[in-house]
Amino acid sequence: MSEIKRGSEAWLEQVVEDVIEPERSIVDPHHHLWHYPNISTYLLDELWKDTGSGHRIAKTVFIECRANYRADGPEHLRCVGETEFVAQIADASTRGGPGRAVISGIVAYADLTRGDVLQEVLDAHATAGKGLFRGIRHAGARDTTPGALTIPGRAVEGLYGRSDFREGMKVLGRLGLSYDTWHYHHQNQAFADLARAVPDTTMVLDHFGTPLGVGPYADQREQIFMQWKQDIADIARCPNVVAKLGGLAMPDNGFGWDKRDLPASSDELVQAQRRYYEHTIESFGPGRCMFESNFPVDKRSISYRVLWNALKKLAAGYSESEKHEMFFGTATRVYRLADAARN
Repeated sequence: MSEIKRGSEAWLEQVVEDVIEPERSIVDPHHHLWHYPNISTYLLDELWKDTGSGHRIAKTVFIECRANYRADGPEHLRCVGETEFVAQIADASTRGGPGRAVISGIVAYADLTRGDVLQEVLDAHATAGKGLFRGIRHAGARDTTPGALTIPGRAVEGLYGRSDFREGMKVLGRLGLSYDTWHYHHQNQAFADLARAVPDTTMVLDHFGTPLGVGPYADQREQIFMQWKQDIADIARCPNVVAKLGGLAMPDNGFGWDKRDLPASSDELVQAQRRYYEHTIESFGPGRCMFESNFPVDKRSISYRVLWNALKKLAAGYSESEKHEMFFGTATRVYRLADAARN
């Protein structure tokens, strides 16, 4: 018998769980789409296979991943190719019928330091997005040991403190666009400074600020967690920031599920990560939190069906109205998605 490849569908299907609360409507506010021939593809069929695996995923939000850029034309406008690519897929998703999640928002990329062309890029995204363009993610992730990371950040050093970047952030606020961030745990204080400096722009903290657990951080989980707790509480004091709850099953978080013969179960995720979720919800409040999948990146550790079971277990102790906020309401408000019934 051949060995099952880790991360494959066959590997994920080794852990089977009944769906918890299958009737609960969910907005998944964080997933990617890409097509890299002969390497990796995650398009509508793959997304629908995951979102249709048992949970009631009503809507999703695509988050930029620097895929499918234009191959030519002005350099600053090549990123618009990703929005064009996703908008076509989103249009197809509206015709999927009952049980098929609809891609209802697009968060694109723009270089926020380029004040000379930023408005042109934002206008181009708005046109290409056909009504779905909601905001920008210009990630700040940067670490001094990128070779130790599976997905190393590409940001320049000190991005959050740059005056030209902050001016770009202010433009987003004036236009009613949100800002998504991705960075590592040791950059949380720099992000808090950014949030205080640009209070009129809605900012979304992705993946808990990505506490790292590999390379030089592999044996520092407890020290990192204690500092992380303080940083999250500090960020939460900024009323313009909301938090995404998820994205902790990436290989770089260091829980090691991607290296096992079996993927993670929902109980394992809850046991390993409960304290991150509970502290963030306590700091921000359910009305400023939204559960996310971060698929297909977190798919290297856990299946979509099992992941949402874990999130529902983590939310079990909250009231029905609080659950609705975290699974549906917060994402609907922040990304200005069309109103949808709760049923």
